[in-house]
Amino acid sequence: MDRLESQYKKILSDYMVDQTEKNLYIAQNFTRQLIQKNISPEDVVSIHKNAVEQLFPSRMSEEQFAYDFLIEVMVHYGMAHREHQSLLQKQAEYEMEMIVATNIQKTLLKTDVPQLSNVDIGMISIPIRKMNGDYVHFLYNRDDYLSVAVTDVVGKGVPAALCMSVVKYGLEALEYASKDPSYVLEVINRVIEKSVDDSMFVSMFYGCLDMQKSIFSYASAGHEPALHYSAKHNKFFPLESTGLLLGVLSETKFSYNEISLEENDIVIMMTDGVTEFRAHDEMNSREVITSLILENKHLSAQQLCNLLYKQIEKIQDFKLSDDFTVVIIKK
Repeated sequence: MDRLESQYKKILSDYMVDQTEKNLYIAQNFTRQLIQKNISPEDVVSIHKNAVEQLFPSRMSEEQFAYDFLIEVMVHYGMAHREHQSLLQKQAEYEMEMIVATNIQKTLLKTDVPQLSNVDIGMISIPIRKMNGDYVHFLYNRDDYLSVAVTDVVGKGVPAALCMSVVKYGLEALEYASKDPSYVLEVINRVIEKSVDDSMFVSMFYGCLDMQKSIFSYASAGHEPALHYSAKHNKFFPLESTGLLLGVLSETKFSYNEISLEENDIVIMMTDGVTEFRAHDEMNSREVITSLILENKHLSAQQLCNLLYKQIEKIQDFKLSDDFTVVIIKK
């Protein structure tokens, strides 16, 4: 410290005599030494005070209390500054972890939309944060069946992503039973209840289209009801199905229902981020969705998904309040 004080006094003295840019440059470079020695802001003020006292002793009688006051202020400033820097470092570490976790999620939970000859399928899933709390999983045999699970985790961030991975691998293990929505939900429910923290719950809509019989069977675990557009009646019907959220009770049973899909029929599956217009409580979200589909039913399934997203995003002033996921099947 004595050496630093001596150096600083020389730099200050030279500046007071010449007051050139060169003197300022030397002083600015000197701050690097202070940082390397981990000198606190209040100690810097104290060094300056001592230098002024030695160089201009006649002035210190007037400025003594002002410097003492500044040192006290800088003590608290230094503490707050160090705490702030610590928080910034932790935030940077957290951001890096989130980037890694997001990339892992995209790799592990990548969803490929099946390309089938007699069924048109569209999907869009947009997270409001880096990590997506929604997940869509397809299982299919090109000539036999198409199954789809639309999932929403009650929770966000890394825990939600880990929960999604449990759901994914559970669904993949059930490929042999993917035609039975009730059984699939019951098994996934037991897996989640045993494998995931008690604070995590999952909603899921699971549907299976028998492409030979054109029968769409479905079951729900506390999920947003899907919609069925009947081309024959030119009307929408909600696909209601009751069931507890997954992960609540291990032995929960789930019922399923069936509908017949005819040519040009449409099934719309979604998460609650699509239907909850929190900034516009006066609007009926399902009427908005059905009107939009009805007016544009000639479009492809993917075009309808994209249109729904753009329109609902516009209605909510481009500030969606939840992850946005829609899956559309056109017969």
